[in-house]
Amino acid sequence: MTETTATTASTGVRTMTPYLCARGATDAITFYGDVFGAQVQGEPWLDPTDGRIGHAELLLGDTRFYISDEYEALDVLSPQGRGGTTVSFVVVVEDVDTVWAKALQRGATLERDITVGNGLRSGWLRDPWGHRWNVGEIHEG
Repeated sequence: MTETTATTASTGVRTMTPYLCARGATDAITFYGDVFGAQVQGEPWLDPTDGRIGHAELLLGDTRFYISDEYEALDVLSPQGRGGTTVSFVVVVEDVDTVWAKALQRGATLERDITVGNGLRSGWLRDPWGHRWNVGEIHEG
């Protein structure tokens, strides 16, 4: 009997793939597309009972991440549902000022303003769903 092993090429899964939960995942997907340029991969799986997003895949640069709506019965809760988040995401962009302005215009809140350090010119934002983002551009000098 031959065993079949899924590969990263066949599944899209890498060593680590973030899986976000958002209360209102459809709007979050739009935000991540408008602000960061994330692109939906394939068709999101919609819950046939109520239309919630059960699973969607997005590609941001060379990084794939997943997102779903909340499912309380499965303890799948967003930062809003949990009362905060314990993780942060770092995203490197071409033009931090443009991305920063788009994010704030679309409802993100400022946590820490843009500064220079550790090879990045970056700052911290919280998106409208409670996820924390360190958004920056490479800074040489």
